[in-house]
Amino acid sequence: MEENIEIKEKNNKLHIVKIIIITIFTISLVCLYARFIATSGLQIKEYPIKTTSLSEAYDGFKIIHLSDIHYGSTIKLKELKKVIKKINELKPDIIVFTGDLVDKDVKLDDKELTEVIKAFRELDAKIETLAVMGNHDYDHNYFHEITSNLEWHVLDNTYEYVFYKTNDPIIFVGLDDLTRGNPDYVNAFSFLNEINQDLYTIVLAHEPDQVNEIKNYNFDLVLSGHSHLGQIRLPLIGAIYTPKGSKKYYDEHYKINNANLYINGGLGTSTIKMRLFNRPSINLYRFYTK
Repeated sequence: MEENIEIKEKNNKLHIVKIIIITIFTISLVCLYARFIATSGLQIKEYPIKTTSLSEAYDGFKIIHLSDIHYGSTIKLKELKKVIKKINELKPDIIVFTGDLVDKDVKLDDKELTEVIKAFRELDAKIETLAVMGNHDYDHNYFHEITSNLEWHVLDNTYEYVFYKTNDPIIFVGLDDLTRGNPDYVNAFSFLNEINQDLYTIVLAHEPDQVNEIKNYNFDLVLSGHSHLGQIRLPLIGAIYTPKGSKKYYDEHYKINNANLYINGGLGTSTIKMRLFNRPSINLYRFYTK
């Protein structure tokens, strides 16, 4: 009888050891997948923007939304060139970038910085490329060094009129970073003092929670990044963690009054070089006005 008990206890211990080994092995596989596989490749997420607030001339108008490249994290020159090639294949009318160009912990030598600038010069928007700063862009001067050598228009608490096949413009408003910058909403929306009609307005803001600060202004569409959609996500649960500035809004899409907020999942990684159930992505917004 005692012998049977000893055998049973031994078997139970072996069973526990097996469970521990399998658990460690599974966790290791998930971590390797999240680090080396889930951080690679590129998703093109297309969203239809259906509106009667724009002229029919804007039917088919295309915006590519780039965000959170975090160059030097899991996105290096090779990956960046592939992304740029794919964007150009989509033939965007406007390209917008919503912050975090180079990761805060990255140091670029002159040669690599020159190569990064050269790569970005290949971006081909039919009209122009618009950009705002993110929180990581305040940790070094790379954002300014890169964009000053490109034909990008950086919207720093200001706005831009964009025309497409008609004299009726879209207004793009660019806000400074919420957590590290100095947002000036009065100046950013100062065009409201210049016009006597409601024009279709698109707001570029790195942190999506910044939408709480502009609810008293009229806008139709907000494009943001920062949250990475959680970077690490789990089925049925979603985002495990999101940074300050994306605590209320962090998923792909929200309806705010009569406006839409879309959040880009980004290309690179921040803090930890892992992604899970959340591949690197860019957003394509195609307008339908008929």
